[in-house]
Amino acid sequence: MSINRRNFLKGILASSAASMVGPSLLVRSAQAAQNDPGIWRITGSHWGAFRARVYGGKVVEVKPFEMDSHPTDMLNGIEGIIYSPSRVRYPMVRYDWYKNRHNSDTSQRGDNRFIRVTWDEALDLFHEELERIQTQYGPWALHAGQTGWRQTGQLHSCGNHMQRAVAMHGNFIKKVGDYSTGAGQTILPYVLGSTEVYAQGTSWPLILENSKLIVLWANDPVKNLQVGWACETHESYRYLDQLKQKVADGEIRVVSIDPVRSKTQKFLGCEQQYINPQTDVAMMLAIAHTLYTEKLHDQKFLDTYCLGFERFVPYLLGESEDKVEKTPEWAAEICGVEAEVIRELARAMAADRTQLLFGWCIQRQQHGEQPYWMGAVLAAMLGQIGQPGGGVSYAHHYSSIGVPSSGASGPGAFPRNPDQGQKPIHDNDDFNGYSKTIPVARWVDAILEPGKKIDYNGGKVTLPNLKMMVISGCNPWHHHQDRNRMKQAFRNLETVVTIDFNWTASCRFSDIVLPACTQFERNDIDQYGSYSTRGILAMQRLVDPLFQSRTDFHIFTDLCRRFGKHKEYSRGKGEMEWLRELYEGCRDANKGKFAMPEFAQFWDEGYVDFGAGKPWTRHAAFRDDPELKALGTPSGFIEIFSRKIDRYGYDNCKGHPMWFEKSERSHGGPGSDRFPLWLQSCHPDQRLHSQMCESEAYRSTYSVRGREPIYLSPEDARRRGIRDGDLVRVYNDRGQLLAGARVTDDFATGVVRIHEGAWYGPMDESIGALDTYGDPNTVTQDLGASKLSQATSANTCLVEIEKYVGEVPPVTAFGGPVEVR
Repeated sequence: MSINRRNFLKGILASSAASMVGPSLLVRSAQAAQNDPGIWRITGSHWGAFRARVYGGKVVEVKPFEMDSHPTDMLNGIEGIIYSPSRVRYPMVRYDWYKNRHNSDTSQRGDNRFIRVTWDEALDLFHEELERIQTQYGPWALHAGQTGWRQTGQLHSCGNHMQRAVAMHGNFIKKVGDYSTGAGQTILPYVLGSTEVYAQGTSWPLILENSKLIVLWANDPVKNLQVGWACETHESYRYLDQLKQKVADGEIRVVSIDPVRSKTQKFLGCEQQYINPQTDVAMMLAIAHTLYTEKLHDQKFLDTYCLGFERFVPYLLGESEDKVEKTPEWAAEICGVEAEVIRELARAMAADRTQLLFGWCIQRQQHGEQPYWMGAVLAAMLGQIGQPGGGVSYAHHYSSIGVPSSGASGPGAFPRNPDQGQKPIHDNDDFNGYSKTIPVARWVDAILEPGKKIDYNGGKVTLPNLKMMVISGCNPWHHHQDRNRMKQAFRNLETVVTIDFNWTASCRFSDIVLPACTQFERNDIDQYGSYSTRGILAMQRLVDPLFQSRTDFHIFTDLCRRFGKHKEYSRGKGEMEWLRELYEGCRDANKGKFAMPEFAQFWDEGYVDFGAGKPWTRHAAFRDDPELKALGTPSGFIEIFSRKIDRYGYDNCKGHPMWFEKSERSHGGPGSDRFPLWLQSCHPDQRLHSQMCESEAYRSTYSVRGREPIYLSPEDARRRGIRDGDLVRVYNDRGQLLAGARVTDDFATGVVRIHEGAWYGPMDESIGALDTYGDPNTVTQDLGASKLSQATSANTCLVEIEKYVGEVPPVTAFGGPVEVR
């Protein structure tokens, strides 16, 4: 999987990035690089481990780690990350903020005009703003809680560094939950006793051996397993290869329930059952109705392991709540699946061992708690929870969950919090009546409506009056919804500081921007396999930090020096001393179980293999003894009816799962008369969220006329006079964007997709400006899923599209700022 260097250089030159790469790289011929072997080094990434050939201080070739039998094509984008034209080269300060500090004209935020400053001046300004906020206001005015996927590595985990350093200076607002699984991780502890979404699942070998029916519900593991939280092993793909063969041989039936023919469905050659978007709960209720009325449910399991089924049945039969019986005929009108098809699927699920595998997309919508709750109810009615190859999983598409775990201990990380007993410089714990922690997706609400009280997970949250944000290795201008609402909110902030290695939209809408280096420009260690813990990987620095970029460790140590906490921050250790300590801690934890060499030998060899793990069944212990191995729910049982949630009295999340209409829904639902197309913004196929969008040569392999693709059906294209490859305007009342049309039979009429993570590039900083590249969150709505989770509802979104006519604006999403001298 070597990257073609000639094509890479052509891409760099085409983007006028020659000055960034440097003349030494451009004048050296590709032939010379091939004749000289250079130095091979090993490292890891979210996209997998790889070896890189370094010649003349430059990465010239990348090849997958030899243990990775299914490497992702995205490794071809690694070189484009390091040498991206979008790199943050120097410390920069927004022009008007530099002149007027916190009294700047915030309507100019986003105009991309910055002044270059020295590191000392930038860190002085950062420190001065922290001081001003803590003394003029208090900890309630500072938000340093935004964290995201960060770069891999245990030492240089940017969120840990940011929060440890800021916490040594003073207290601040933090967040709870995340954008990926906000609704799911809130509801499932009430139902199954844990978040489930990040828990190890039943091992693939047991599923392949015991399952007769696998239902992939809004789940596309072939696409999503390309990336992992820690260094990804891609071991799941060999099990998917085996599943493909079993489908072909008729040993396992797989049904993909999805509005779209997914990458997984096409790979497996399995059945696809189309469903109208956002109507999954209606179909699930009809399956439950069939199971109950045809006496196909496992009453003994329900009596032994569950609580509240008798409170759910009246709703199912139309004897309570809305007085509507949830028959397959009722559901068919909503979900678009024929009644007899629903009945046949229910009977097939009850006939033999059935494994339900849910994706995350259907909980990123309004009332996103309901499909996950109903998934648990269906699994309970089938009575197979805790059996190998049966029950329900919410995570088999993530980080190779389902690959048996080795049982080894992984390495620790750089500490997120100050050491025990250490007090901050500003030891002020008075938050002025505001909540110290807010739901992750409600921070824009806080900026726009400070003091507002909202319901959240059984309590009340008072939104703080934020004045300053600190962001590190996280791109909230990718993962939050409704860009124009964000623009309005950012005008209320006095100061925004962002630390990153690329000029993301988050950087462009900041006041102080500090250049971090990439993970390929520093040393680190990582766990190989987020859940399998297959081994420990050395992340050897490939090249020195480019331009004036620094490691997060270096940046925040220097920040702490300004208030006399640098020694406590670093504990007096440098990079390699920390790595040795983290490794030796892992080695001690594994003594007597797994042999690990001395650190020097490990660093030289680059990898320690713990071997394969043993298969395991989720919830088996609970099934064996529900009294001694009770779940973490209030009752210890599976809660089909939650008395605790019922007592909250929420109108949009009640005591048992229900069908709720959405504020926007295609195929005849609310809003579809004006905006008839449902926009799905799921995880991308050729990025990790917004990471790697900056890799120019790799981006050109999938973009359309330099824009992010929008996938649509031939019928929707025909009705609008659109052809494959056309530029189109995607719009609704919230915003507008340009994208490149990809017409494909994989998408049903009324369903379109733009992968999330496409970089935001508005024509200017004004409210309503056209996004020039194709960020779907330009048009998504910023709405809490319910009063329970307050999670993102990105997939509750309707749009219209039209062929773009007129002069085509240039893409503004990439490259650096306008430097004002």
